[in-house]
Order: sequence, then C-alpha cells, then structure tokens
Amino acid sequence: MSCKPYQVETKPNEITYAEFTKAQKKWTSPDGDIAYIDKGSGQPLLLLHGVPTSGWLYRKMIDPLVAKGYRVIVPDMLGFGNSAHPKGYGVYDKTQHAKRILGLMEHLGIAKWPHVMHDAGGLWTWEMLKMAPSKITHLNILNTIIYTEGFCPPLQIKKGIIGKIVMWGYRTKTNMMIKKLFKNGTNDHPMSKAETEGYIRPLRIGKTDALYKFFTTNTKSIPNYEAVLKSLSVPVQVIWGEDDEILLWKKQNQRVAKDLSIDATHIHVLSKNHFLQEEATNQLIDLIGSFNK
Repeated sequence: MSCKPYQVETKPNEITYAEFTKAQKKWTSPDGDIAYIDKGSGQPLLLLHGVPTSGWLYRKMIDPLVAKGYRVIVPDMLGFGNSAHPKGYGVYDKTQHAKRILGLMEHLGIAKWPHVMHDAGGLWTWEMLKMAPSKITHLNILNTIIYTEGFCPPLQIKKGIIGKIVMWGYRTKTNMMIKKLFKNGTNDHPMSKAETEGYIRPLRIGKTDALYKFFTTNTKSIPNYEAVLKSLSVPVQVIWGEDDEILLWKKQNQRVAKDLSIDATHIHVLSKNHFLQEEATNQLIDLIGSFNK
C-alpha cells in the first residue's frame, strides 16, 4: 500500500486562489462569461487546461513565461474554474469549446499564437484546428488526448440519472475526489491546501455540467483526428509524463510523431506523471519558453 503523502500545509511563495481570481478578466461569450488571465506584452502564448481543472493549473508558470517575453493568455473554459456554468448539454460540446477559444482570441485582437494544451484541451484544440487551421504558429502537447490507443479513460458513464448521480459525487465528495486525482496524477508531489483549493472550490459549488458532458461522450469514443494532425505544418513539441496511466505516450508515440512530423529533438518524455504543471514546472517553463519564439 502506498504511503505517498497527498498534502502539506504550505509551500514558499504560493499564490492563493483568491489572488488568482482577482487577477482574472472576463469576456462575455455568447454562452456566458469566460474568466481568463492576460498578462505580459510580448509574443502571445495560450495555455489551455483540461478536465476537471482550470487555468489555475498554470498559475506557477504565468509570471516566469511573462519574464521570458510572452503575453500569457490562460482561460478557464466554460463550465470550469471561475467561468460561467450555464445549464445545458450541447453548450459543452467540444466544438462549442473550440468556437469559444477562437472567440476569446479574436476578442483579444490576437490573430495567431503559439499554443499549449493539456488533457481534454487536446480535443478542443483539434476541433479548433478543423475550423481555423492557420491560427496556431507553434504547438506544445502536454499529456493530452490525441488517439484512442493512447487514452485510458478514468471514468465512463451513461447519460441519465446514474451519470448525474456520479457527477453529484464531485460536488459532495470533492476533497476525496481531488485527493485521489493528484495522488494518482503526480509522483511523490504532495500538494498544499492553497494549491488544492483552486481545484476544489469550483466543483464544490456545483460546476459539474461540463464534466458530465465530457464523461458521457468523449470517454466512449474519440474522433479520428489523423487528417487534422497530418495537415498541420507548424513546429510541434511534445512534453509528456511517462508515468501517466490515463494518457499513454508509448501506445501512440510512433503514430503521433509521424503524423505531426515531429523532430525527435522536440520530444521530451519525463519521469513524471499526468500533472506536469505541478511537478515539472521549471522544466515546462524552460522548454516552452525556448520553443515558441
């Protein structure tokens, strides 16, 4: 039985969720307000989270990337973090998420940008690239959904009352859910109470409709994005935690490298787990900071 610690009291120089929230701006999309960080004045760089996280995932990377000369954009997708969580099902479809990414960047006056994605952020990115393939100048892939053979869903539920009851667990048993998420998704990297607060609070107040949509659709089948990958002609960098049990690099590495024409020097497989932003922060900052210029 593992005795890996889950939580420590505090860490040096950590930001609180209240401070992070205060720094966010709001864009009113057709579906509801999107909270986002927009910091810096250099080359735009979009950092996209997955599920069940939010822009909070990148909090430790924002200032260092700004210091490297980037204008860092970090949204909370609709239904996550501090963004609106309207009732509905179709509003959380991956195509709708993709449209809102494009809408936010248009609102910010950004025509093209280097792009970083994690987890379900891959699905939203592939859909966005189907709509607007010329928007991204550099692509950074961090343990994300690409092909079926590389995805081992942690949860699959059917649409209906049972699925909604499961989602209710994310509201009522939030601490337990987050504890398991980060215990399994990091390697010997205990989180502080302040760090976990940013993941716990949105779920505790009932932001689970976007999760419900994801777990009742995208975990059953993934569209074949091979044509999207093969059509891209931009520099691509992969940074992957090899101990991830949900998103598996070895199951799809050859196919992904071939379809995206990735130079071997731009594939970085780390002895880490799913949440690289938490346990490999400095490595990500260095690799992303130098790749996207």
